[in-house]
Amino acid sequence: MTTNYALPPRVSLPLECRPVHILFVCSGNVCRSVIAERLTRAYATEHGLTGLTAESAGTRALVGYPVEPRTAAVIRGLGGDPSGFRARRLCERMVAAADLILTMTEDQRDRASALAAGAAPKSFTLPEAHRIATLTGADTVARLDVFRDPSGAARVPGISDPVGLSDRAFVEVGDRIAETLFPLLARLAPLLPRPSSPGATVPPG
Repeated sequence: MTTNYALPPRVSLPLECRPVHILFVCSGNVCRSVIAERLTRAYATEHGLTGLTAESAGTRALVGYPVEPRTAAVIRGLGGDPSGFRARRLCERMVAAADLILTMTEDQRDRASALAAGAAPKSFTLPEAHRIATLTGADTVARLDVFRDPSGAARVPGISDPVGLSDRAFVEVGDRIAETLFPLLARLAPLLPRPSSPGATVPPG
């Protein structure tokens, strides 16, 4: 996969390298969250980030459906692989197992965080997490939460569902997901285990 977002230099911080499992959430789980999931997997593979894994689900998922055809084309165009996917409904188990939950809208974020105890500090909209990381340099989930604006004054528009719209709308949504996701992953990457990292493990999913 080729992107314009290079990994930043590895930093020396007093933190143990830990795997990060990301759960992406949208409504039907056939478009937006799938794009984010498959781009994250491609990014992890390209950069040798064995500690970075991803899955996705929907609050009103079309359970068992494959990726929407135009979404599949967008994923391929951005360097990901849409094959073998089936939509799943968001559940408590997924929320509890995730280290970071990234949704497309605030409503989805709130629904996800309500499913499991302790989920709120690790739940963000994708644009929200991108904004925090970009402005503050936050490079862990805990730091993203520390720099969150509880007042809501710094609200960032969500990523709208392109289903039912034009082919161009699908491309634009894919581009926006990539533009917010890759810089965020680049912030997290220096603290993620690589094959050479002692004790590097990949969480299930």
